[in-house]
Amino acid sequence: MADLTTLTAPEARRLLVRREISARELTRAVLDRLQAVEPDVRAFITLTADEALQQAGGADAALGTPGGDPQGTPLLTGIPVALKDLFCTRGVQTTSGSRILEGFVPPFDATVVARLRAAGAVFVGKTNMDEFAMGSSTESSGFGKTRNPWDLQRVPGGSSGGSAAAVAAGECLLALGTDTGGSIRQPASLCGIVGLKPTYGRVSRYGMIAFASSLDQAGPFSVGVEGSAMVLQAVAGLDPLDATSAPQAVPDYLAGLPGGIKGLRIGVPKEYFVPGTEPDVERLVRAAIAQLAALGAEVGEVSLPYTDYGLATYYIIAPAEVSSNLARYNGTKYGLAALDEPEMVRAMELTRQRGFGDETKRRIMLGTYALSSGYYDAYYLKAQKVRTLIKGDFDRAFERFDVLATPTSPTTAFRLGEKTQDPLAMYLSDVCTLPVNMAGLPGINVPCGFDGGGLPVGLQLIGRPFDEATLLRVAYTYEQSTDHHRRRPGREVMSQGPGVDGGVVPAGGAQETRR
Repeated sequence: MADLTTLTAPEARRLLVRREISARELTRAVLDRLQAVEPDVRAFITLTADEALQQAGGADAALGTPGGDPQGTPLLTGIPVALKDLFCTRGVQTTSGSRILEGFVPPFDATVVARLRAAGAVFVGKTNMDEFAMGSSTESSGFGKTRNPWDLQRVPGGSSGGSAAAVAAGECLLALGTDTGGSIRQPASLCGIVGLKPTYGRVSRYGMIAFASSLDQAGPFSVGVEGSAMVLQAVAGLDPLDATSAPQAVPDYLAGLPGGIKGLRIGVPKEYFVPGTEPDVERLVRAAIAQLAALGAEVGEVSLPYTDYGLATYYIIAPAEVSSNLARYNGTKYGLAALDEPEMVRAMELTRQRGFGDETKRRIMLGTYALSSGYYDAYYLKAQKVRTLIKGDFDRAFERFDVLATPTSPTTAFRLGEKTQDPLAMYLSDVCTLPVNMAGLPGINVPCGFDGGGLPVGLQLIGRPFDEATLLRVAYTYEQSTDHHRRRPGREVMSQGPGVDGGVVPAGGAQETRR
């Protein structure tokens, strides 16, 4: 049989339902693949192979025997899934990429984890990420750097780089990430896969370790749009445990995919082709927009003038929320504690000094300053007013258009270490994605080609609030007219190793958890 790790989630679902493969066979193939490439890619912090095989056995029992009728089984039954390591997972270490939470084992599941579990998913492990989701390259993790499967000398994007790299490398069929300013869409673009950021409130945040509470949203990674629709179908909907989850009906996303886009209005914001956009990126994104027009969409230019203030606004609001959310990590309840210091206040200071990395400390300081007496009105309050103006731009654009189309990232994957000493250059990686979070809108990355060096380029589609169905339909229609999503990283690339520090999993990373 062909390599099972090259299957998309819907392909695997069809084979599982027909009992042409078993969930245990599929899971074993993924775990073997993971063992082979993980020393190079380093996508995981914690592996849960034993649990995965147990869940696969349960999935096989639910699917029944060949010739039976398993059509009523949950949508993700037997599908190997990876979880970004900020979703609380019962009985499994959850670190949020930070040494300050090393060894923290939650006694409960985040709502999205519980819903994936109920949908029959098989959990293969917890993926690497920028510490507390603060970053655009997965280089700020306390557990080592993740590498891009297309080129092991390059970053996978961030902060959900581990999830994106794992899907691209065939270490799982689906993965869950979070997006605060582009942390699903940007790594999806750099790794050549689909990444969906739902509308704020569409998916519960309960049990998700917070970065910026008014911006964070969970969403899926997949090869092909249909896989992301499957995950969203499983996790979307009101959650009484999350006061910010919305009481919106959840449509049948899969049924709506084949509807086509004839007559749909697609706007192209001129401000999103920013200075510094790589020529290949602009060329391929504009070619993708032309393809949407050829498929029947009506395409026109639109202006979102407050986009120019998005980056500055985001980097006041998000750090301010970081300053508040991360105050809880002080060594008194869970995680790292400076037990060698008897004086309480000093022990708290040492815990945070030892446990937080440089980028996390930088954002805590930025946020604390923005919220401090005498500066609150000048910075935080003004940023919230500009945020309203940014949302107003989108509201006016959606009076004319159904969907907006832009680049996802102004560049392809950059080299490891290239931007770590220049925080502003790193922040600019999200210039095309973060306004979507400021306005609480849904956005999706879909692969739209490869640059001259063979690196993936992504098209970002932005939709109206809670209109993920249209967004997915546009992405699916475009995807079906191309073969970009069918290309996978060359297996020979990962077999060569990164050639930087020996290609071995660093101590503290990718540890096996047995339950």
